[in-house]
Amino acid sequence: MTAGITHPPLTPGEVATRAGVAVSALHFYEREGLIASNRTSGNQRRYHRDVLRRISFIRVSQGLGISLADIRTALDSLPDDTVPTKADWARLSRNWRTDLDARIDQLQRLRDNLDSCIGCGCLSLKSCALYNTHDRLAADGPGARRLLRQPLDQP
Repeated sequence: MTAGITHPPLTPGEVATRAGVAVSALHFYEREGLIASNRTSGNQRRYHRDVLRRISFIRVSQGLGISLADIRTALDSLPDDTVPTKADWARLSRNWRTDLDARIDQLQRLRDNLDSCIGCGCLSLKSCALYNTHDRLAADGPGARRLLRQPLDQP
């Protein structure tokens, strides 16, 4: 924002149009504590323009499979009293780097093993005998186990 220039707050319809989301999504994000609005004397919602960046961040993060709780925690780390700076967004990004790298690794393992195994959950007893001889992964608990860590080397 340029010093001395103030922009009027945005209506829900304006934010929804600019952000490419439904008004109901704005209400949901607000209920979840991800964005905030102010109310007019007629009890109508109004949003500051910085909410557009937050909504973009929410949508991209959700697209990466990041939980709303993690998104909320990240957004809570941003300043409330000023528009977040490039440095604020960079810090937030650095904090997620390890988690995103782990997700990338897991997705690559899924891609590389999808044709033979979905992580020993198990889709095929015939195939599973090759990857999970004598059902050794059962000791680790229910659900897909193989893609959550490095594949087994030897039976």
